Amino acid sequence: MAANDKSKKFSRWYFGGIGSAGAACCTHPLDLLKVHLQTQQEGKISVSRLAMKIIREQGVFSLYTGISASLCRQLSYSTVRFGIYEVGKQAMTKPGENVPFYKTVLLASAAGAAGGFVGTPADMINVRMQNDVKLPLESRRNYKHAVDGFIRVWREEGFTRLFSGASTATMRAVLMTVGQLSFYDQVKQLLLSSGYFGDNSTTHFLSSLTAGAVATTLTQPLDVLKTRAMNAKPGEFSGTLDLVRYTAKLGPMGFFKGYVPAFVRLAPQTILTFVFLEQLRLNFGYYKA
Repeated sequence: MAANDKSKKFSRWYFGGIGSAGAACCTHPLDLLKVHLQTQQEGKISVSRLAMKIIREQGVFSLYTGISASLCRQLSYSTVRFGIYEVGKQAMTKPGENVPFYKTVLLASAAGAAGGFVGTPADMINVRMQNDVKLPLESRRNYKHAVDGFIRVWREEGFTRLFSGASTATMRAVLMTVGQLSFYDQVKQLLLSSGYFGDNSTTHFLSSLTAGAVATTLTQPLDVLKTRAMNAKPGEFSGTLDLVRYTAKLGPMGFFKGYVPAFVRLAPQTILTFVFLEQLRLNFGYYKA
């Protein structure tokens, strides 16, 4: 009976935010390394050497610098985009039918745009707190936590500064949400329809791994621009085009700086997010009337 079939359960709108926050706790050090590589204009340093340099100079716990802002970002950005996507998808779902892929792409685009804009302030504080450990002592912002960062930016730089990089963050969030949510659902649907897979952890893992690879490739250029915009000093760049020209000096691969740690971070981030989300759905979800 459907009433006893957990695979028929639907997610609550807030499950995505909770799942993303849980995943962020596990992958935050990789996110920090990615930000350091993206804000580096000259020279090259491997991920392992960068990690050892940070640990040697700042200590192991410095790899979790900015974790409060990271959690704040996921609880705003991811809750909004997953929430809109889940509510919209459930409204379009008819008994025994799957939502067409093009509809999930359109829905994910709208959800990503809303989530990207809402999450921009927390994202900016997150980038700044993570990048602080590599700056000279006299140049560090030294935010105590995310809330302290919000208040200081508002007082020292103005409210609108909290939305610095909002355009690139929103565009990135659109591509990220399409890559993660739409492709996750599409791959999961294909695996389930093959008859060889059930609604279990193996299917969730394969679907989320594919979604993570697609999302990383789609979003990396915008992620680099977003990170640089958020970490810039007031007036350093006249606009997005100026930022693009500045990054382009490094050549085409300049837009893919930090790709490896971005994928290494986003793959487990995506996998853990959807594993947590699916477990929340299966254990705490609800049956649609």
